[in-house]
Amino acid sequence: MNGLIFLAAALAIGVACLGTAYAQARIGSAGAGAITEKPEVAPRIFVLMALPETILLFGFVIAIMILSKIK
Repeated sequence: MNGLIFLAAALAIGVACLGTAYAQARIGSAGAGAITEKPEVAPRIFVLMALPETILLFGFVIAIMILSKIK
């Protein structure tokens, strides 16, 4: 039973990491083009680059919640 709990925690973090990486890759490439055309949008792009990190933090919190169920 503990093996499934560890698997669930690993999936929570792994899927969150993949989602974050995908989102940051898309935002980063679009942001680089936007900054090239209009440098004044750089602060907005930096905020947009930080937003997907919350997905990773949620995955980490869920993994800790799952692991706290181990007896």
